[in-house]
Amino acid sequence: MKTDENTVRNSRSNAKPENSLFTVNNLLFLAIPLALALRWFNANSILVFAVALLSIYPLAEAMAEATEAISATLGPTAGGLLNASLNNAPEIIIAMFALKNGLGNIVKASIVGSILIELLFGLGLAMFLGGLKHSAQRFNEEAIQINGGLLTLCGFGLIIPSIFHLSSPTAELELSFEISAILLLIYFANVGITLSRKPQYAAGSLRHTLPLDSGTGHPPTRWSRTQSLSVLASAALALAVMSEVITGSIEPTSNQLGLTPMFSGIILLAGAGGIGEIISATRFARNNNMDLAVEASVGSSIQMILLVVPLLIFSAPLMGVNMNLLFEPIEVIVIALTVIITRTLTADGRSTWIEGLMLLAVYFMLAIGFYYLPESTGTL
Repeated sequence: MKTDENTVRNSRSNAKPENSLFTVNNLLFLAIPLALALRWFNANSILVFAVALLSIYPLAEAMAEATEAISATLGPTAGGLLNASLNNAPEIIIAMFALKNGLGNIVKASIVGSILIELLFGLGLAMFLGGLKHSAQRFNEEAIQINGGLLTLCGFGLIIPSIFHLSSPTAELELSFEISAILLLIYFANVGITLSRKPQYAAGSLRHTLPLDSGTGHPPTRWSRTQSLSVLASAALALAVMSEVITGSIEPTSNQLGLTPMFSGIILLAGAGGIGEIISATRFARNNNMDLAVEASVGSSIQMILLVVPLLIFSAPLMGVNMNLLFEPIEVIVIALTVIITRTLTADGRSTWIEGLMLLAVYFMLAIGFYYLPESTGTL
């Protein structure tokens, strides 16, 4: 009898926040119209930028919850792929608007920043918070091996143009177009393989963390698949609008704060675009679902390079601007180091809070380094 009373009490306490109109997430949704209003009345760009960033949190939370519901039937790999695709929408929009506004240097810096924010900060924070709550966590070793291989390929795709530029400086655009075509081909091949796999609930931690519904055999969820897809699409659309607001305020914000274009791209712009992946990854890790956490961070970074980067390269001529895959030597080194440390710490299919802390430490050390980098050091 005592157990039943405790169960009822716990269920009531858990249900109360969901039924309340004054939860933190619901209140943060007010930041969306507030940011739009501040922009309309030409408020201080720093204030507009901060409020727009704040509005992304509840949208990313809604996308993460919808992804968990979808992954209950599709599996963590397909669910993570869908989450990464929609979470990358703001990054695509932010980069497109920045490229259209002639901020090519900042866009290329934001590509490097996206790799850092997702692989070092996002994955590191997920490992750290998940490890503090659940100690050691495990994830699908086969999936991480595939992602590790794709991550290495992505690193080569970004590094090779800069290496061969030394011997063929006049072929930078042709080289960038051809490598982008290869990256895009790999992306579609990977998507085809991912969608052809059957959901493997036992392989991930979803089955171990959520009870199974007796009727469907899948973990119970608050939303149906149709409702979850509707939430994902609506949140992605709202994220696109707020991303445009962030883009419009990034340059004046950087000027007011006295930040260099490289630091603005790597830290501010990439951080704004990647906040959705960070929130999703940490939520999944706290729920002891590291398969989805890895897909939301590592998978999103891979998709950024295989899909978003080629789209930027192919779209630049249509906007009348130049865009290539040539990066500064310091950026090439950072990309290589990030890929190496990420593969090293995830190769065993196991994560702890100390490993997450290591990734976070590397990110903050690099951020400090970019902050003190002279303004004259820009992207090519």
